[in-house]
Amino acid sequence: MKKFIIFAAAALAFPFFFAKPAAAQTAQLTVTATVLDACEVTSGTLDFGTYDPLSGQAVTGSGTFTVTCTKDTPATIVLDQGMNPDSGSTDDNPLRRMASGTNYLSYALYSDSNGVNVWGNTAATGVAFIGTGTPETFTVYGVIPASQNVPAGQYTDTVTIRVTF
Repeated sequence: MKKFIIFAAAALAFPFFFAKPAAAQTAQLTVTATVLDACEVTSGTLDFGTYDPLSGQAVTGSGTFTVTCTKDTPATIVLDQGMNPDSGSTDDNPLRRMASGTNYLSYALYSDSNGVNVWGNTAATGVAFIGTGTPETFTVYGVIPASQNVPAGQYTDTVTIRVTF
């Protein structure tokens, strides 16, 4: 009986040893994604502190803001003329002013600490850079010219930062 069981088991398994293997097909799966050029900018503040119009001294200050652009994305940062541009102000040569009611205090913004490169609202007067994919801090330098004949008060302006890419 044992021989019969072993023989029967072997007979049943025999076709599997010689069975034709299952057919197989292969193909490829193409995987794609498009990475977009993108930039984000965060607001900043430039606080000149106190200005004494009688001292005969200009006041300087600086502030920072952050820009993050996709890695290897070329971009340019421009600053508009502010909310109170003086007559004759242009995007290339902005004549910015802070306001206190109907009174104005002139100031200038620069992309360098030496006050040579006016930071304007054109590609030629903006700051060009290549994105790294991580936040980058940019410094804006400002000067309030000396001896402006203005009354005491709190003077403010808002300048829009624009990043083109």
